[in-house]
Amino acid sequence: MRSNRSGIYRHTWLHVLNPVHVSQWGTFVICPRIAADAATVEVRTTITNSHGVAAQCKLMTVILDARGVTVAALETSQTIAAGDSTCFVQQLAVPNPNLWSPTNPYLYTVRSTLSDPENVADVYDTLFGIREAVFDAERGFLLNGHQIKLNGVCIHHEAGSVGAAVPLRVWERRLEILKEMGCNAIRTSHNPFAEEFLDLCDRMGFLVMAEAFDEWRVPKGQIRYGYSLYFDEWHERDLINFLHRDRNHPSIVLWSAGNEIGDQSAPDGAETLRELLRSFHREDPTRPVTAACDRIASEPPSNTVKPEFLAELDIVGYNYVDRWRDRAEKYYSIDHAAFPDRRLIGTESGALGGIRGDYRSLFASDNPAEVRRFLFQQNRNLDVEQLWQFVSTYEYVAGDFMWTGIDYLGESIWPMRISPSGVLDTCGFKKDGFYFYQSQWTQKPMIHLFPHWNWEEKKGQVIPVTCYTNCDTVELFLNGRSFGVKGYEFPRLGMEGTYGNYPERARALRTTADLHLTWDVPFEPGTLKAAGVKDGEVVSIVELVTTGTPAAIALAADRSSISADRRDVTHVVVEIQDEQGRVVPVAMNEIVFTLEGEGRLIGVDNGDPLSHEDFKANHRRAFNGLCMAIVQSTASAGAIRITATSPGLTSANLTINTAIGSA
Repeated sequence: MRSNRSGIYRHTWLHVLNPVHVSQWGTFVICPRIAADAATVEVRTTITNSHGVAAQCKLMTVILDARGVTVAALETSQTIAAGDSTCFVQQLAVPNPNLWSPTNPYLYTVRSTLSDPENVADVYDTLFGIREAVFDAERGFLLNGHQIKLNGVCIHHEAGSVGAAVPLRVWERRLEILKEMGCNAIRTSHNPFAEEFLDLCDRMGFLVMAEAFDEWRVPKGQIRYGYSLYFDEWHERDLINFLHRDRNHPSIVLWSAGNEIGDQSAPDGAETLRELLRSFHREDPTRPVTAACDRIASEPPSNTVKPEFLAELDIVGYNYVDRWRDRAEKYYSIDHAAFPDRRLIGTESGALGGIRGDYRSLFASDNPAEVRRFLFQQNRNLDVEQLWQFVSTYEYVAGDFMWTGIDYLGESIWPMRISPSGVLDTCGFKKDGFYFYQSQWTQKPMIHLFPHWNWEEKKGQVIPVTCYTNCDTVELFLNGRSFGVKGYEFPRLGMEGTYGNYPERARALRTTADLHLTWDVPFEPGTLKAAGVKDGEVVSIVELVTTGTPAAIALAADRSSISADRRDVTHVVVEIQDEQGRVVPVAMNEIVFTLEGEGRLIGVDNGDPLSHEDFKANHRRAFNGLCMAIVQSTASAGAIRITATSPGLTSANLTINTAIGSA
């Protein structure tokens, strides 16, 4: 059962168990000792006996590697009283452990086999990873002894056209794209996410800050019927369930007790936090706890977070560290000097959002709203760059989670119905901001130019061209004419070894201290080309071409074969192309979808925050050249034929195969 607004929007399972069984979320796996030659794995297994008599139980715990080979085993026997639960505590040694990390998301399995004197009563599998995660006041975040900067994004639990009932493949595709950007960390804003989402983070290698609440006792004005109405009655049960369900995920390295909680500046807020921390630390003594605080520096003073509140946190989380007065330049340095033992992290910061492919703000306008939008966007771009320079330079900042990785429904200003704060839109299409982070978070040479080069109505007018790159220098050409070589160096590199000896990159041309390059180019139709140089070699070439008018539809699916299980999906991306097969970046043609065979259309979208079209219709207007349809399988194997048509355009079709038990 799926719904976009209410009802059951996550998987619901009915488990039929023997009277003697492993309790729900009954295993807790920790690694008290990790060394190169061996890791000590402690498995705490809670067994429930709902019989009316005592039960003689034998628990065989086996650790399997990723190939299913047994690497450790231990058997323990114990009597459990009638109607009681007992925790078995077992320690096993795993030789030469394969450590979990974002680049090596290696998973082991604990298989718990519970037997009574007559037969096997229960078999319970728990995935886990062997890894050591440490937050340090001077060195930031260390994973398995190595410093890692948390290059994070905040995301919401819904997914555009499919609402809150999100098929697993939708999240997998989104995470794949974020990984391509260089993102290694996710903040689950601001409530518990689906368990299968965290399973993906385990398998794909994302570090997670898992957040429990968006409200405690103090209500938020913008939330009707919020959790504050139920906090006193439900918070302990909800928190314990949250921790028990998710504490075996190696991806989770940090818990968050709440987001921008009003209690942070309330007289009794610290006591509420202490109450929550007792549960966090009792149920999971292995991970630290933070809270996303937006009032560490705030005005008036009565609104500022209470010092005793911050003193209770294991890690102090900063939302918008650069929001007040001189912190716009000094960021975390003020508090690091005042509280040198404080461990800190950026739990939420501004990102390079905006509307994909919308470049109206580049040009002068008589509309005051347009002028304000231009100034806001231009200034925010620089703010984001400068904050990243600070975060990446100073080791004591564990990392930063920018708001947001992906656009989301709601929290918008009418007539928008989507918040355009992400670097991906609701379709997962990349915005320009995606490439800024990719230029800073990845090493493979890359160049991204914007805006597009379809400005026939502005011939001769100067167009500001921006480039995100990790190359040393970039030369820009328009129709073969050079507009000059530009470059930046970050971080700047000093002399090495002997006086006057600079690394090779430090000898490259620097034309700016920003993290982007710009040229002012009078528009003429044709080809804008950027050539990137690294270590003296041309390593990347990117072109923007003035396209023709829309002529045809092109379809591409992220997978040509999916499982016939009524859950699996494929994303069908629509491009509006000219006669030469180039995407027309200003095309807005209406696309109609027709499906035949063993599939159904579960969502259509174009990423436009201003669009009020029906997500469940069989048609969608392209937005700046693109739109998308999500197609889901039925329970029968076969083929799905998808056809896309639009008046005046050559239609397109493709076929998706579905099979039982495969994808």
